[in-house]
Amino acid sequence: MFSGKARAYTNIALIKYWGKENQELIIPMNNSLSLTLDAFYTETTVIFSEELTEDRFYLDNQLQDPKATLNVSRFLDLVRQKADCSLYATVKSQNFVPTAAGLASSASGLAALAGAASAALNLALSPAELSRLARRGSGSACRSIYGGFAEWQKGTSDETSYAVEVPSNGFEDELSMLFVVVNDAQKDISSRDGMQRTVETSAFYDGWLQTVPQDLQKAKQAIAERNFAALGEVTEASALKMHGTTLAANPPFTYWSAESMLAMNLVRQIRTAGIPCYFTMDAGPNVKILVERKNEAMVQAALAEHFAPQQLILAHAGPKIEILSKEDA
Repeated sequence: MFSGKARAYTNIALIKYWGKENQELIIPMNNSLSLTLDAFYTETTVIFSEELTEDRFYLDNQLQDPKATLNVSRFLDLVRQKADCSLYATVKSQNFVPTAAGLASSASGLAALAGAASAALNLALSPAELSRLARRGSGSACRSIYGGFAEWQKGTSDETSYAVEVPSNGFEDELSMLFVVVNDAQKDISSRDGMQRTVETSAFYDGWLQTVPQDLQKAKQAIAERNFAALGEVTEASALKMHGTTLAANPPFTYWSAESMLAMNLVRQIRTAGIPCYFTMDAGPNVKILVERKNEAMVQAALAEHFAPQQLILAHAGPKIEILSKEDA
């Protein structure tokens, strides 16, 4: 029996990834840049055993159906191939993130699975190699291998598509991200389906792609210069442009809700009142607000006039993936 346990934290893309160049290998259409956060994470244990005749997958203590288990098995096959191992595994994953609600549970989930499985089979992967492996499960998972800021370099092949750390000199410790959870239910349109529809049909998609390199450069320069306003402006612009592409898809769709719009408008009002803060959104209705730590209490208080306490979750920069245990028996 071989076991490993890992904890990985979610990340939120400041410069968005939207669309795949290669669906099977999950190679993106563009580079992206993210901030790993401490408030949402996944802990996963993987136990390879000679006694098993098939893989078993438990999520939040519930045995999952064959479809969900198949996705995990396919990912484990990649790890088994690397380790020249034929054993089946029991996977126990605990999500401290609302699953599929636009809060990036797939990022922390697949990063934790990659870490736990590779630790169990003693693969001794470098961060770049582990990032590359995690990408095969979920694109954004490749960025959750790192703490703080990370850039997913799209590359041109399986070997060259992975995330790297973005030097920041601790700038991330000055930042907070406030989550406005307007809906933690399952999404109507998954990120995967939304991306594919947008890439294939959106009249705005080419325009989005053309602006990403400039946005990425602006973000990295802002991080290097510790310029919060510059980072916030490009973060908000990237999110709006990404969501704009969905409105021109065929058929058109949006992840926004009325409460999403309310939260975005409140951010603009707070900013106009003199408190710098900026919003971003992933493929879901929930709004994330980037703000300096020194101003987090004021922004949270302003939003608390419109949203219930349980809808407001404060996060700060999170650590890299952690291998919690490994055992050969």
